[in-house]
Amino acid sequence: MDELPIGRRVAYWRGRRKMSQQVFADRLGKSKSWVDKVERGVRRLDKFSVLYEIADILQIDVQLLLGKDPERRTDALNCIDQVEIQEIRAALERYDSMSAYFDAAPLPPPLADMRKAVNHAWLTYQYGRYGILIRALPKLLRDAQAADAGHGGDQSREAAHLLGQVYQIASSVLRKLGECDLAWLAADRSMAVAQRADDPLLAGIATTRVCNAMVAMGRFRPALELNVNIANRLAPGGLNDASPERLSVYGMLLLQGAMAAARLGDPSTVDDLINGAGEVAVLLGGDHNHYWTSFGPTNVELHRAAAAVELGDGGRAVEVHRRRIAEPSFNALLPERRAHHLLDIARGMAQIGDVATAGEMLLRGDRLAPSEIRCRPIAHEVMSDVLRRTRGAPPAPIAELAEHMGVGV
Repeated sequence: MDELPIGRRVAYWRGRRKMSQQVFADRLGKSKSWVDKVERGVRRLDKFSVLYEIADILQIDVQLLLGKDPERRTDALNCIDQVEIQEIRAALERYDSMSAYFDAAPLPPPLADMRKAVNHAWLTYQYGRYGILIRALPKLLRDAQAADAGHGGDQSREAAHLLGQVYQIASSVLRKLGECDLAWLAADRSMAVAQRADDPLLAGIATTRVCNAMVAMGRFRPALELNVNIANRLAPGGLNDASPERLSVYGMLLLQGAMAAARLGDPSTVDDLINGAGEVAVLLGGDHNHYWTSFGPTNVELHRAAAAVELGDGGRAVEVHRRRIAEPSFNALLPERRAHHLLDIARGMAQIGDVATAGEMLLRGDRLAPSEIRCRPIAHEVMSDVLRRTRGAPPAPIAELAEHMGVGV
């Protein structure tokens, strides 16, 4: 078996599981032709996310397919491989603060250096450079954990705050790349650290990361309830101020609650929460990036379109895109937000049958933030749909992007 090409191993284990090529293709979300080409060695299997999905469907260890340890890839647009994922997992499994409780901790990194590193990581994420970020995360996690364990006194809260942010960055990028379990673990850690940092707003934005991971794992109702519960506690008024930072975090909790409601198929709750976030955005007075939220009136409309897509109403999403989002305000947003929206609109266009424009939206998003299009599983699904429903050969730019993504019919 170890001497067989990987495609032949797939065919062998598919046969052992008594699956036809069509049944296997349906479970994998691919075409029968795609499976046939893989098994005959015509098409390469070089994406770890696909390999792991195949191994999961065939109920075998992925090493039975690989026959060797995975190799590290260096191209910045190849977002992840299992080397990096295992390094991130190992970093998340560290408990430096507990070790420091029993033993003298080594000299921690200076907080000034950590602040620069965390700010750079946020910008790397918001510019959509996921491959670079994934490779930097293991060291950043270790350094932030060491700083949290090693700094005491007046510096302990800031060290915890920085560690909480690193966990949030990790959660956000891991979720985008389909590593939902690790995304949930990192987000959960960020909530716990936020309590030690004694920052309710950091805890609030950490809640949105937890809920995003829960939604990605299909836990829509708990995500909705948690978002709304924490939003109610942080809402301006009473003893709570109406600072721009609080408005931004509160507004994002409402928006993420709306996205969970959309996945539940609850349009009335979606409208209530998005309209509430719109009122908060008016109070804020513009688009800002407090607590790295990119919250403001434009982001509210982006979520309105995204929620429509999740509800299956592509026509509504396209209408919001064309009529409610001003081009100057949209162009002022950071690349990740814009490319994410264009991916949502590509999905909406596909829902209404306009696959040509869907492809154009993918191209626009790729020009802004290539990793947002080339590395996200949902973008691969849209591209597969575009290729499958395009009559004749796809336009050359679409075919080229599909090739870069490793997507075929």
